Order: sequence, then structure tokens, then C-alpha cells
Amino acid sequence: MVAQREVSAWRPRVPGVVEVFHAHFTEYAYPMHVHDAWTLLIVDAGAVRYDLDRHEHGTPHDTVSLLPPHVPHNGSPVTPSGFRKRVLYLDLSRLDETYIGPAVDTPDLVDPVLRRRVGQLHTALAHPGDELEAESRLTLIGERLRGHLRPRAGEDPPRRPDRTLAHDLRELLDERLLQGVNLEEAARLVHAHPAHLVRAFSGAFGIAPHQYMMSRRVDRARRLLLDGRTPGEVAAETGFYDQSHLTRHFKRLVGVAPGRYRLSAR
Repeated sequence: MVAQREVSAWRPRVPGVVEVFHAHFTEYAYPMHVHDAWTLLIVDAGAVRYDLDRHEHGTPHDTVSLLPPHVPHNGSPVTPSGFRKRVLYLDLSRLDETYIGPAVDTPDLVDPVLRRRVGQLHTALAHPGDELEAESRLTLIGERLRGHLRPRAGEDPPRRPDRTLAHDLRELLDERLLQGVNLEEAARLVHAHPAHLVRAFSGAFGIAPHQYMMSRRVDRARRLLLDGRTPGEVAAETGFYDQSHLTRHFKRLVGVAPGRYRLSAR
């Protein structure tokens, strides 16, 4: 078998994410090393065996591995076919140093919901223009990780009524439809914790904040396309990153590409 070493890495425009790293390795084994960031790891094929703090661990199906910063670890494939993995490196703004000890004790979290959410986050991070979705998903992932590592954390501060909070966020999204707003800024402007803000909005309106914003943008794009504007012009005027970003969301919500929709106009 020919040894495989395929990698893809990039730095997304999402606060707290230092790097996204995807890899397919067959025979390569990582030596002992450390990172200055959290390593959030899922394995899509095969399995990885690694040592952390002189204890052996693995990555079976539905496992999410969280390796803490500054703690040495290695990694090697379990089978000859190797492994295919997706990794996020997160800075200490997402999980502070107080979680390092619990993560050393329990780095492998068997949690299918968390596993699915991490996969969805990787999908969002792969598409420029979907930063609000990525940040929303990352915020809920961080909350779930903290729940695993410290399930009896202190009580949250008093919260405003959810519906009031949800309506405040909807007004903000409407005001910033074209230029957009990231989750941290939105939370600061409406004075709420980011995770609670996402839950409040989704609970009140049955749709996540990023889905609401994309739906509004697509609606505006439809009107402009029916006026005879080209998809490239429409993408620039409705807040999308580029024409391909518009096309992906437009097809998902309308069922056809923007160009075909434009040609259907009478």
C-alpha cells in the first residue's frame, strides 16, 4: 500500500479558531509534541491511538477528543488503512486554562450529538461567508464541552426574558442584513451570553440566527433577480461573500440556481 499524506489547512474568520486542519494519513505517526491551543478532534475513517499524560487513549466511532494545550501527546493509526481526521485548534478564549485538568482526565467524549455538531461546524467553516453560522455552532459546542468537563459549574447570571432577547436580535439582524454581524458583537450589543442568545432566538422563531439572516438575504436576492439583475450583481448587493456563496444558499432555499431563477422571470 502506498503511504497517504493528504492535508488541508486554513485560518477561518471566526474568533477563537486558530486553525482548521483536515488530514488523511496511513503510515504516519506523530511524535510527542504540544500545542498552545486546544485540539478538538473527530475521526471520520479509521482510528487514532494516542498517549496523553502517559495514558493511552483512542478515538472510536462517535467520539470527540479534546486535547488540552501545553500537555504532550502523540498519535498513530490503529489499522493499516490509517485514519481520516478533522481538527479544530481553539484558543483559550473558548475554553480557559481551568478546563485543562478535567480534559487530561477525560479527553475522549462519547457524545453523538457533540460529534454531529462538530461535523456541522467543519462544514460551515469550509464556506467563506458562513461565519455567523460557524460562530453560533462553535458557541453551542463550547457550552457542551464545558458541561462534560465541569457539569456542576456555577449558576449563570440572571437572564432577560427569552422572547424579548430574541426580538432584539432579530431587529439587529434586520438592521445589519447587508454588512452582517458576528455572534460576539451581537451578544455584546443586546447584552446576553452568546449561547443563550442562539437558544433564545431558535426557541422563539423556530430558526437559528444564521438561517434567518440567509433567508432574508435570499428573499432580497429573488426580487433583484426578477428585476433582471445578474447573479454576480445580486450577490454583491445582498450581503453574500461571492456569487458561489449566493448560489449555494439560493439553491438550498429556492430549489434552483439564481441564474435559472432569473431566466424564469416573465
